[in-house]
Formats: sequence, C-alpha cells, structure tokens
Amino acid sequence: MNPTHERVAAIRRETKETRIRLRLDLDGSGASNIATGLPFFDHMLTALAMHARFDLDLDAEGDVAVDDHHTIEDCALALGAALDEALGDRRGVTRFGSAYVPLDEALTRAVVDLAGRPWPEIALGLRREMLGTCATENLTHFFQSLAIAARMALHVTTLAGANDHHRAESAFKAVAVALRTAVRTDGATLPSTKGVLA
Repeated sequence: MNPTHERVAAIRRETKETRIRLRLDLDGSGASNIATGLPFFDHMLTALAMHARFDLDLDAEGDVAVDDHHTIEDCALALGAALDEALGDRRGVTRFGSAYVPLDEALTRAVVDLAGRPWPEIALGLRREMLGTCATENLTHFFQSLAIAARMALHVTTLAGANDHHRAESAFKAVAVALRTAVRTDGATLPSTKGVLA
C-alpha cells in the first residue's frame, strides 16, 4: 500500500556515552548503511532493515571500549523513536503483525501491536555469554528498549535452536517481518474500536 505521506524520521541522540545519527524510511526497499562499532550488532540490524523493507542509515559512536551496553541500548532507543515519529498518528496502519521465522534449526515467533502502549515480552533463550563483541543479554535489552521507545507491544519468543547465532538472527528477522506487516497502510482510519490509540 502507498501511504498518503512520507513516513520518514531522522533522529540524533547524543549523550556522554554515545552519539547516534539515524534516518529511517518505513516505505523503503530494505537498503541499509549501518556502523555501530559492533560487527555482530551491525549484522542483526542489517537483517532487520532488509526483512522489514525499511531503509535505515545508522551511525553510532559509543563507549564500546567500556562495554557494548550503552551503544546497543541507545541505538534501540533511537530506532524506536524514529519508528514512533515515522508512524505519525498511526492512522491507516494495519497495526498488528506476526511472523514465524526459521534459520536452519532455530525458530522464532514475533508478534507486534502498534497500539501506542509499550510492552516488551522477550524470551530468546540465549545460552552463550557473547556473540562477537555483543553480550547476549543486551540483545534481549535491545528489543525491550525498542518496544518502549516505539510505543508498541512486542512479544518475541525463540522456540527452537541449538546455535545462539541462529537463535538471535531468527529473532531479528521475525521482528522485521512482523513489523513489515504491522506498518503497512490500509485506508485512513484509526485502527482502534475505541477511537483512540494508547
């Protein structure tokens, strides 16, 4: 569906720990240019952009010599804020999206509701402490922070998988596919029986 307005947002987030510049186009082709200083995280965000069909430019400078936490968290907050801004009043969006996405032996279910009420329920079941230079606990925290900043309910459950790389990647791809459905436009009405979102 073609939206009636350009659904694009540009976010700058600067703290003593990170500097982030981000541009998001919800109606893109999946093109991305991502540099966070965390190669595994770049890989996950590239997969998310591609499978959501979002165009995403993200440049982050963070205190990765200290830890990966601040960079991953602040990228999630910036991306969530951009998603919230690009959606505008959310009039005409499909609102709900869900997906099951496998990656070899791994399988993740993701369900999204863009109702304006943030709620993360994330269960990735990762067993390794690190994937590349990313602490696996921070991948869970990424989805939690994304849901809160984007004002969406996000349920992500990895149902199977022996390989933690596969489990994480199937989760990012499942969220992407669910978002791709949820942000689609379908008319111009507010997607709520009560007449308001949130």
